Amino acid sequence: MHWTVGKVRITKVVELETVGSTRFILPLAGREEIQSLPWLIPHFANEDGRLKMSIHSLLVETPEHRIIVDTGLGNDKQGRNVPTWNNRSDPFLEKLTAAGFAPESIDTVLCTHLHVDHVGWNTKLVGGKWVPTFANARYVFGKTEFEHWRDHSDDPAHAAVFADSVKPIADAGKADLVPSDHRLTEEITLIPTPGHSPGHMSIHVKSGGEQGLLTGDVAHHPCQMYHLDWSSTADSDQKQSAVTRRELFSRFADTPALVIGGHFNAGHIKRDGDAFRFVALG
Repeated sequence: MHWTVGKVRITKVVELETVGSTRFILPLAGREEIQSLPWLIPHFANEDGRLKMSIHSLLVETPEHRIIVDTGLGNDKQGRNVPTWNNRSDPFLEKLTAAGFAPESIDTVLCTHLHVDHVGWNTKLVGGKWVPTFANARYVFGKTEFEHWRDHSDDPAHAAVFADSVKPIADAGKADLVPSDHRLTEEITLIPTPGHSPGHMSIHVKSGGEQGLLTGDVAHHPCQMYHLDWSSTADSDQKQSAVTRRELFSRFADTPALVIGGHFNAGHIKRDGDAFRFVALG
């Protein structure tokens, strides 16, 4: 799937798609509650009220750069809390190459945050050692985010993710730690959006008089635009994540901005009473 923001082209490459099985992330998103929001169907939920979500990367091409935003689950990883996320053997790199993004052609890896499903393909297993997947790229991590997980990975699952998908990048000298409001290129600026994780960042794209927003995990699903208080079980600060959702969506509501989620497809944010709804593209 492709979208454009001025001279910037954005391509979605999917690693994994799911329907349902998301109640552990959004426990309040019951079927009846989802069915009561008809604008979610069919793009973001099915007729039974089961949520549609994906784990994907967004490839952002500017006139000067080829950037991959978030890198999914990865292969051969272990110690994950979700059993099916361990020892994967998905042809994701082949999918990237088929879409025109051979790993060696990527010059920047940008992670909105450092959770398990956003950093997995940062590294690949070669000869029993984790090495950078994108050999010619600089990896951009939020400084706050990196330092938090470096210093607070007490949970074994978080520790495993940092050890196999983040630390090897720093050890290879390929990590750039940036402030949460860093301007990455002429077209791309980061927006501090804490709550889901301590240093979570969203991505603002501006080019040719147009703008786009890559939300990351500010919301896992568009139902959280209407139910701003539906925080994810994975949020490190659920109250802060709700505040962040309102602030971010207010900024882009009722504008032509292209909005793409970390786990859902593109659309536009519209005000709906005291909250918001999401209008799908296509």
